[in-house]
Amino acid sequence: MRVDAESAHETYPSILRGLAFELELESAFLRLTDIDTRTSILVAEWPPKIGITYPDQSTVAYRDGPDPILALAATMKDVTVVSTAGDYAEQLDGLAPEKVPLVVIPLVAGGVDVGVLGFAKTAGRIWTECELSSLRSVALLMTQLQARVDAENRSRFAATHDELTGMSNRRALLNHLSARLEEPGCGPVAVLFLDLDQLKSLNDFLGHSTGDEYIRDVAETVRRDLGSKDVIARLGGDEFVVVLAGPTDEFIANLAAEAILMAIDGIDMPLADLRRRARIGIMMAQPGRITAERALRCADQAALIAKIGGTDNIEHFTESVRAQSELRSDVEVHLRDAIEGDALVLHYQPEVDLDSGQITAVEALVRWQHPVRGLLPPSAFIPVAEATNLAPELGRWVVDRACRTLSEWQSTLPSLDISMRVNVSPAQLVERDFVGTVEAVLRRYGVEGPQLCLEITEVAVVNDVDRTRKTLFGLHQLGVRIAIDDFGTGYSALSQLKELEVDALKIDRSFVTDLGAGDANDLAIVESVVGLADAFGLDVIAEGVETTAAVDVLQALGCTRAQGYLISRPVPAAETLELLRAGTIEF
Repeated sequence: MRVDAESAHETYPSILRGLAFELELESAFLRLTDIDTRTSILVAEWPPKIGITYPDQSTVAYRDGPDPILALAATMKDVTVVSTAGDYAEQLDGLAPEKVPLVVIPLVAGGVDVGVLGFAKTAGRIWTECELSSLRSVALLMTQLQARVDAENRSRFAATHDELTGMSNRRALLNHLSARLEEPGCGPVAVLFLDLDQLKSLNDFLGHSTGDEYIRDVAETVRRDLGSKDVIARLGGDEFVVVLAGPTDEFIANLAAEAILMAIDGIDMPLADLRRRARIGIMMAQPGRITAERALRCADQAALIAKIGGTDNIEHFTESVRAQSELRSDVEVHLRDAIEGDALVLHYQPEVDLDSGQITAVEALVRWQHPVRGLLPPSAFIPVAEATNLAPELGRWVVDRACRTLSEWQSTLPSLDISMRVNVSPAQLVERDFVGTVEAVLRRYGVEGPQLCLEITEVAVVNDVDRTRKTLFGLHQLGVRIAIDDFGTGYSALSQLKELEVDALKIDRSFVTDLGAGDANDLAIVESVVGLADAFGLDVIAEGVETTAAVDVLQALGCTRAQGYLISRPVPAAETLELLRAGTIEF
């Protein structure tokens, strides 16, 4: 008969019963050891006790505890006979076996104690050498059987669990969710899709071992924070899913999501940005109306919208989310054609000197003139470009078109003296021969290096500091200027500002928009950035200026260059040219 992990616990009693009848035993037992916890549990005995289910959880005991049989079994290597009282043990060799009716045999696999067999005769009965030899053979067979069971259990566990965290994996999650959604009248079922925001930066900057440690911390934190009946799974990478136990509603699901995010915020994480630790998408799935795959996909879509939206950390799946997801799918399919087919356009947002209103630079901002959906903002397709490795190709198009436009403006306005600012993605910055690509564009359109300023994010700086340093050095050799965009929201260190070829800091709009409205934190941050830029001899530009109060504060702090809706929204090239003709903007 073939014995496997599922049938082993039914087979063990049969083996003990057969031995008891064959050898005329009073009793027999089998205990197996959990190597990780060093505990032993009774999995079978003969005769079985009435009302007991095996393995018997009430018999769990530590191997190094007070039980003399277990203590002996942990050290012995061969058959050992023990007195009835169990208060002493004697090795078989050279002793009179008729005085010791209990025989204990270790189960040893690979030098590791995995269990113990025990057999007892009536007092005064003699164990023969033939019987003891047979029991050794039985112990060997039982050890091999348990090794097969353990291997199957490990294989089953690996098939349904994540290796890094020990949580359920996608297969186990879908099996559980499918079962939940097949139960009539047990809904709705809350599916929470958790997406960590900063894992890639953590891996790139501090190494994958640090990233793995953070993943394990998140897993343990979420497991500890939720109920014991809630199912938690890791799908891989930075994605987790929680299926709340029992019927629930949106309010309870939202409370659970908030609790998870709060718990994750409490984890000690290097390079932490508390505003962007994680996002959660919630799908309230109705049993009988949706499949597990579809419910999971909807929760994923909601999490993605929360991630690219940049405001709320929690998003419920709605028709609006469905529409945004469809837009993303449309973008993903047609973006390459848009780049190659010249369907993209650039709008330009002026940057001015706050004291005089003179235009000092323009920032090129890409838009997509979609044939059906109209003019799409960058937020609708740039995240897709980054996710599908189209960011370098999109970036090359923007640099080329911006320089071409600047060259055309200079032909129309020979005395024009402004900088063209172009955003560069992290993928572009580490692209092979990016410096050569920029040099070719400058030569193609006759643009001088200092007239081009490339804006990079703080994340791009720390992703690969060595390569970034080499790239920025090459760009500076061309005269191209470098600005760190959205400064204050990432991970830049003072040592990096000192080492890298950087010319300017752009203060993130989140610190500027409400400046002058009484927020002491925003004021302190802006004042610190301005002071930092002055200390390092860098230019400083404020983004997101929308009020005259913000202008007054910036001027008082010594920041005299800015851009924002108060000054001008991004406008097409033709309108930008008219602004450049005037030379100044009143605001």
